[in-house]
Order: sequence, then structure tokens, then C-alpha cells
Amino acid sequence: MDFSSNLRPHSETIAAMFKATFTASEGAEEGTLIGDLARRLMAETPPDALRVFTAWDGGALVGAILFTRLVFDDPRTVFMLAPVAVATDRQGEGIGQALITHGLDLLRSEGVDIAVTYGDPAFYRRVGFVPVAEGTIPAPHSLQHPEGWLGQSLQEAPLTPLKAPASCVAGFDDPRLW
Repeated sequence: MDFSSNLRPHSETIAAMFKATFTASEGAEEGTLIGDLARRLMAETPPDALRVFTAWDGGALVGAILFTRLVFDDPRTVFMLAPVAVATDRQGEGIGQALITHGLDLLRSEGVDIAVTYGDPAFYRRVGFVPVAEGTIPAPHSLQHPEGWLGQSLQEAPLTPLKAPASCVAGFDDPRLW
């Protein structure tokens, strides 16, 4: 399996995989929402606020993750992991975990301080995320499932409260996503 962060020649393939994966697991409406979100994030987010990592096997895209910048009234650098997708016929092989670990390692090497995500705590605990209260890391919008708000320090410092308000990139500035 090869990892890549070169999204430009593959952005439509990446968006299509997000749509197909979320359609298979959550239905057509969610698949369209997340596929369109991925497309918008890749097309509209400034390069300094976006990191895209993909996994390829035999020339086929098997996984993709996106990190986007969250900004606080705080000097620490924070990126949010979302969305995450693994091709439906390749799920359960550890591709998602390997891809997330790869992405977190690269963010850590860039000096990013904190990573957050919003999803299944059981899955994301496997790659170092822990539940965080909104008082510690405020979310940009009200969370429908606060138990899914997770974070981790990428440096040696412990997670300490970030100063609100939080702002996200334009693609995530939609309360339906939270």
C-alpha cells in the first residue's frame, strides 16, 4: 500500500470514493452530502488549511482522509480529521488506521499541536483520540453527538483548554455536519 498527499490529479476520484463509501453505509443522501463536502473542501480550502492523505493499492484508491484547520483564540495549531473513508470492499483490513496514523505523523512533524475528530469513539481510540469536552476544545457548531468529539495532543504537551470561539473552514461551516 502506498500513501500520497498529492490530491490535485485525483480530487474527483477521492470525492467519488467518499460518496460511494458513505452511500453504502449511511444511504444515498449522506453519500451525496459527504461526497460534495469532500469535493468542496479540496476545491475551496486554502492549501495551508487542508491536508489530504490517500492510500493506494495496485493503482486503486483504497482510502482517503482529510484534515482541515480549526482556528481558536489560542496560539496552538489545530487540525480536524474528517471525513475518513475506506473503500467498502477493503474495510476491516486496517487501512483506515494506517492512513490516519500516517497523517497524524506528518502533522506532528509539521509542528501541529492538536488533532480533533468527530466520529465513532471506539474506532478513533485505536489511533490515539480520546473524548474531549467542548469546554476543553470548543466545536465551531453545536454537536448533535457530543460523545463523538475527540482529540489528541500531537506534541508532548497535555490537552488543555483552547479559548473559544472556534472557527472552521468554509466547507465545514454548516450546522448539518455537526
